[in-house]
Amino acid sequence: MNRPLLILCLLFAACTRVSDKIEPRVSYQIQERHFSRLQSAFTSLTPDERATDWGREMAIASAFAQSLDLYRAVSTYKRAEILIPPDLSRKQEIEYDILLCYYLGKRYDEAIESFEISTLAHADKAFPAYHDLLLVLLECYRELEAPDKEQRIAELIEKTYPDTSEELKVSYSLRTGDLPGLLALNSDLPHPSYLDPMLACYAKEHKSVGKAQALNALLPGAGYLYIGQKKSAATAFLLNGLFIAAAYQFFHRGHIAAGIITTTFEAGWYFGGIYGAGEEAKYYNERIYEYNATQVLNEHSLFPVLMLRHAF
Repeated sequence: MNRPLLILCLLFAACTRVSDKIEPRVSYQIQERHFSRLQSAFTSLTPDERATDWGREMAIASAFAQSLDLYRAVSTYKRAEILIPPDLSRKQEIEYDILLCYYLGKRYDEAIESFEISTLAHADKAFPAYHDLLLVLLECYRELEAPDKEQRIAELIEKTYPDTSEELKVSYSLRTGDLPGLLALNSDLPHPSYLDPMLACYAKEHKSVGKAQALNALLPGAGYLYIGQKKSAATAFLLNGLFIAAAYQFFHRGHIAAGIITTTFEAGWYFGGIYGAGEEAKYYNERIYEYNATQVLNEHSLFPVLMLRHAF
């Protein structure tokens, strides 16, 4: 490929239209105060159970878990698991607590590994923490990008806990920035719905990616000014202006080679600025969306971790 053609290809790539689809980063940090309000799904250890080696280890592990000292909680739960007779029902409780610790610590692969070697795979609705177990598995499979297993758990939740299933659909759409999906889900909610203010605010505040690129194409810097970046706008305007003026002077004075080189640099700044304006508009939209979506997710307990009904 010759050099002029390579330059043209690079310039064309720089002018590629930026996608309007946002990719927000919405996350939740677990708080001890949230879990302190939740009760265990299981009965408390009896005095006789506490007197056993496994019971003492389990009590200590639960204390670590309640303070979200998850590393030490897992280690201690595993000691209790080793010590407990295999025929006791408490063994399944310990297996679940280990799974929950891994999930809360965002160690999703280890959570699934522990699940697959445990008796939890045979748990049904009679298991006291069945709702939370399904919720944890769904999120772990989603994080590990195992769509088939995720779909099976989602169908099981929809069949067993339809209200939770609806909340999860809204939660997932909020966390992934699926605006068409949110609008569709919102149409089925009683109005005015809790999603209305967020969707209205985003519709009012968001910036058009295409408009930002078009403005920057018409006047370098105008796209950045449109999204409120005054310094970037001034920089883009001045740099493009200087390169254009320099290129004109070189050509006017007969320095053709220098003029071509300067024009090439200017083309890079120009087309790169168009692409950059689109990227900045998209970034701006993502930050606006994240702020509003995070508020809704927190206020209505739509983060999956906030949907858990029980703790340790």
